[in-house]
Amino acid sequence: QADGKVRFGTWDRMAFVSGALVSRSAAVQTAVNSASSFVPSRSSWRCSVRRSVSAPRTGVMMQATGETLEDWLRTNKVEPKLAQTARAIFTACKEIAYKIRTASCDKMACFNEFGDEQLAIDLLADKALFDNLEACGVVATASSEEVPIEKPITEGGAYSVAFDPLDGSSIIDTNFSVGTIFGVWPGAKLTGVTGRELVCSGLAIYGPRTTITLAIDGVDDAHEFLLMDDFSGKHGQFIHTQVFSKVEEGKLFAPGNLRAVSDNPGYADLVQYYKDNKYQLRYTGGVGSHVKQKLLQG
Repeated sequence: QADGKVRFGTWDRMAFVSGALVSRSAAVQTAVNSASSFVPSRSSWRCSVRRSVSAPRTGVMMQATGETLEDWLRTNKVEPKLAQTARAIFTACKEIAYKIRTASCDKMACFNEFGDEQLAIDLLADKALFDNLEACGVVATASSEEVPIEKPITEGGAYSVAFDPLDGSSIIDTNFSVGTIFGVWPGAKLTGVTGRELVCSGLAIYGPRTTITLAIDGVDDAHEFLLMDDFSGKHGQFIHTQVFSKVEEGKLFAPGNLRAVSDNPGYADLVQYYKDNKYQLRYTGGVGSHVKQKLLQG
């Protein structure tokens, strides 16, 4: 933006996450560009990524290889500094998952076992990401929904990272799934860049399980990693579990701000189209979990 701030809006999140995780597909770009008109067009919703193998209709291939994140990054020959950035984000997400499970929170703040008020959970998540990005030593600039400016991290760093530390923080106290959304660009700037320049993006979901779905430059498809929490030999490690090759058409819809149908005729027409065509309504208030749902079920 002209004022040097990085903006995070609902449509930005949806376009950023779904578009990034399917390798900047031209179909996604078309859907994003036309989103504000709310005109139902089923053909524009379909998007795909490069595939090296065939996949079932859902676009999901189960691949419980047991590869750790470290092994997967090495096997796929991910550029070393980009791999270091990804590791830092995964480490932060592991910390956030723990904080979400153990903090007693309301919408404004969290409390420790003595009842002392602490930072709100989204600020704790924000701090975890900034701290880990600084510690990795290869990130030049970072920006978040909580700190929407280009914040210098490491002089001479190779990458810049933008993130929403805790999407859905307002539904934490209901124990719904929430998430972290992130994107990585080459260089030291986050203003004046586009989704087509992303070299890495991902979506963490904190629910009954903690997973991160990752798309990274030079590697086909989007890949899911599961945080092991079973006190086995791999406890605390992220394990490669699934591959998403495309997003198929499905029969689910998750309309945010449904009250807007009273004021926006285009939005009202879109929702009516879903209803007339027997789509199933699913919405919790957290964008991340619904993007993951679309990856899994279309």
